Amino acid sequence: MDLSYIINQLGEERSNYYNAISPPIVKTSNFCFNTVQKLRNNLDREFNVPFYTRGYNPTVAILRKKIAALENAEDSLVTSSGCAAISSAVIANIKAGDHIICINSVYGWTNTLFNIILKKFKVTTTMVEGTTVSEFEKAILPNTKLIYLESPSSFTFDIQDIEQIALLAKKHNILTILDNSYSTPLFQSPLKMGIDIVVHSASKYLNGHSDIVAGVICSNRKLIKKIFSTELMTFGGVITPDDAWLMIRGLRTLPIRMERITESTQKVVSFLESHPKIEKVIYPFSKTHPQYLLAKKQMQNSGGMFSIIIKTEDINKVDLFCNTLKRFLIACSWGGFESLIYPAAVLYNGKKKEKPRLPFNLIRMYIGLEDADILINDIENALRVL
Repeated sequence: MDLSYIINQLGEERSNYYNAISPPIVKTSNFCFNTVQKLRNNLDREFNVPFYTRGYNPTVAILRKKIAALENAEDSLVTSSGCAAISSAVIANIKAGDHIICINSVYGWTNTLFNIILKKFKVTTTMVEGTTVSEFEKAILPNTKLIYLESPSSFTFDIQDIEQIALLAKKHNILTILDNSYSTPLFQSPLKMGIDIVVHSASKYLNGHSDIVAGVICSNRKLIKKIFSTELMTFGGVITPDDAWLMIRGLRTLPIRMERITESTQKVVSFLESHPKIEKVIYPFSKTHPQYLLAKKQMQNSGGMFSIIIKTEDINKVDLFCNTLKRFLIACSWGGFESLIYPAAVLYNGKKKEKPRLPFNLIRMYIGLEDADILINDIENALRVL
């Protein structure tokens, strides 16, 4: 199934809605039936047919088909946030007394799920650096049920050997989940490498316009039905038809957006790597990245996000550099049309007591759709304050 067909046609039965080019937003919470038997039939098949929008909505159904096809999955679910996707996929597949292995550099709220929330229910987690397969092998216990990966991870862009970890997990009958938000289905295919479940923060590249919060879960139909019939339907973290429609719109331009973003990012990274005021650039497709060869092996490309460490011992200089930038917005998240920065310095001198794990002079940068030369000029001007 080709990419163009998936994003422009798959799931869009236009003859069902007046041959409209863009699918309608089926903005209803409920569906009615002519007979009790028809009500009964749809209740029994709520995973696949309209009954109540928390379970199935025609607009969301189009999006589910597209996302599953993009990730080479049998089926998918679309949730109200990336956190809803992660928590539903994880909790549906563990029970009290189970053990999880997770990488240290995982997304912060995923870390909270494993090390705070699940602890309340006697689920234990071992955190590993994850840069070698042997770390996972040594961490396996008799009650290990899940290995959770995020490759590359945010901020530090650590990479795991997906294929080898998947083989190890299957050998020990352990389920694997991987957060593929950074790469998108265009640049990395975890299910093809043996991963069981792929999750995304769809608020990022998949939507691409910084106007919705959403998540997705992709897997074989058996696991998707399991997650749907337990955690997803119980917790109710489902996407609205309006947001599903916006995400369908976003997918139309995913390939061209990723092409533009990647091309611009490579230019910006090249500039930064040669600048005397930059101590380090952390980018998976940079030859200076310690896992560059692994990145090239399992990723088709590297997208628009990376981190820099600037040469300064003064946290105020970090603030000044960030505040001087005119073309980059200071914000969290990423994946939209706009270029962003998120400085680790924001974690310092705040109300939180724990010591941040990231150096204060690390800044995560995301390159959007702006002209690369304009962004480079902006960075060059801001670096003068150092």
